[in-house]
Amino acid sequence: MATITQNVQELNQKVKVVHTLGPAGTNCEKAGLLWLEKQKIKGEVVLHKTLEEALPYVKETENSILIGCAVYPYLHDIVFKNLSNLELIDSFIMPTYNMVLAAKEEVDFSKDTIIASHPAPANLAQAFSSNIRLVDSNAQAALDCSLGIVDSCITTIKAAEQHNLFIVKDFGEVPMCFTVHARK
Repeated sequence: MATITQNVQELNQKVKVVHTLGPAGTNCEKAGLLWLEKQKIKGEVVLHKTLEEALPYVKETENSILIGCAVYPYLHDIVFKNLSNLELIDSFIMPTYNMVLAAKEEVDFSKDTIIASHPAPANLAQAFSSNIRLVDSNAQAALDCSLGIVDSCITTIKAAEQHNLFIVKDFGEVPMCFTVHARK
């Protein structure tokens, strides 16, 4: 009987694509690139609006996996609603990009400022405003802020820099668990 380690090693030889949360600048993208590097796989990371939108690609192909963040709000649904065709095959701890509160221009936080945030780090915004607009990813929060849809955002430092936002507060890196899912 094959061990779990043998099964993961065999799967790693087939994997060419990591599906995860986008757009560019998410911690999940960073985790996907790191996982490929650690496994010594020359593959690609494909970014999706949500992890749920990535699921069909993983279920339909043998050469792809899904990487999610353990604090992703609906990771439990991804696991338990897909028990018949997906399995959790690996997990690892990685420091996130620095998590930051960022803005396009100076913000007066004494007013009812709108802060975009993915649900997972939304508590970081609560000291600054009670008006939090939830979005699908940290990178989407930065994009919305750069477009003027919101006043500021909780995002990664990478996404803030990509969208030319200035840093209001740097919360630093967060040691985070990422999960790896494959088709059964």
